[in-house]
Amino acid sequence: MKRWGKYLLILSTILGFSGTAAWLWHPGAATSPGPVAPATAGEQELAAKQQYTCSMHPFIITDEPGDCPICGMDLVPVKSGAAGASTGPSDDAITIDPVTMQNMGVRTEPVQRRTLSHTIRTTGVVAYQEPLQYAVNTKIAGWVERLYVNETGQQVAKGDPLLDIYSPELVAAQEEFLLALENAKRLGASPFAEIRAGAERLLTASRNRLRFWDISADQIDELGRTGKIQKNLTLHAPYSGIVTSKHVSDGMYVKPGMTLFTISDISRVWVLADVYEYELEWLKVGQKAEVILPFAGNRVLTGQVTYVYPFVEAKTRTVKARLAFDNPGLELKPDMYVNVRIQAQPRTGVLAVPTDAILHSGETKTVFVALGDGKFAPRQVETGLASEDGYTEIKGGLADGDRVVTSAQFMLDSESTLRAAIQKMLAAPKDTAAAADTPAATGDDNLEDLF
Repeated sequence: MKRWGKYLLILSTILGFSGTAAWLWHPGAATSPGPVAPATAGEQELAAKQQYTCSMHPFIITDEPGDCPICGMDLVPVKSGAAGASTGPSDDAITIDPVTMQNMGVRTEPVQRRTLSHTIRTTGVVAYQEPLQYAVNTKIAGWVERLYVNETGQQVAKGDPLLDIYSPELVAAQEEFLLALENAKRLGASPFAEIRAGAERLLTASRNRLRFWDISADQIDELGRTGKIQKNLTLHAPYSGIVTSKHVSDGMYVKPGMTLFTISDISRVWVLADVYEYELEWLKVGQKAEVILPFAGNRVLTGQVTYVYPFVEAKTRTVKARLAFDNPGLELKPDMYVNVRIQAQPRTGVLAVPTDAILHSGETKTVFVALGDGKFAPRQVETGLASEDGYTEIKGGLADGDRVVTSAQFMLDSESTLRAAIQKMLAAPKDTAAAADTPAATGDDNLEDLF
């Protein structure tokens, strides 16, 4: 009994403090006539005579009409089943009279199947197409005698000279080719087939050696026709594009396999868009996309998603979606920022409610369902996709045709929580000291957690 009295004292103190603060703030509270005696279910049974309560604060019960000491509203007659008791099919349902519903601005909307649409709005970066980037290196060692391309960003066409290399190995290989050519001519009229075949094999081997060092067929033919050994080897551009990196200078000694230039073809580029994890359910390959160019008067390019990368960027927590665009005028320059809009495929026949109807409280998501006759019950739901027009998919917890509260649900949630606390307190043992001292009486500990 002592512990039960302590809880009543705690509850009365909290309610009295909150009521006094609201009464001082509300301008109508100064005119509150008559005594007001808060009562709880379980302290006493309601008398046969008419009693009055506040629509906004149903735990306020008086024997006479007047004003609520908390909000200043007129007290209304207590109806059967009201005064904070849960009635109806749901044990945690609350009852709100029509006047209070109007004052609170309670609105409801039916749960129904809809078509959900979404547009992913994000930023992107212009990037090189990886298959159109080429490394230029040499297969022989030597010294750079002359650079024809000596600037990063310079445009080159396929076949343009890049540099001249002096290589003693190359000089020796040319001499071997000339000797093999002369030997093949001298032995070509030999009556012995084996001798003729051996001379041809030697000539072919020396020719292939030059070819494998990137000496062109025209250069080899010129060497055989003139017999003049070239001191330098000219490297030509294997592809068209722009020089995006240069790692060689005049007079530099280079080794086989060393990257001398990187040539990138930007006549076609990629746009890499960042898509956050929560929007990945909307993202699919083949979806239409628009790229807005802020640097070109917000001009819009139309394309589609060609690839979605299968990993998340660790720093940005985003997934890259790739779009490809032709770039004939080289207007799209790598590392430029652009804006991206990806139109997701609409989802049809999805059970959905207004997003505003969902209360997020930690790990749970709750909506209030209208049961009719002023009764409302909280219900936990499982949600899915959220559309851009303010609706959220419901995967569980609601059925087609239910009505959910779309406004003032925070007030209903507060009322439901308060009534649940009162019900727990009233359910505790009250009349025997043994019940209060029994370790199994866990209702006391739960009540302490509430405060």
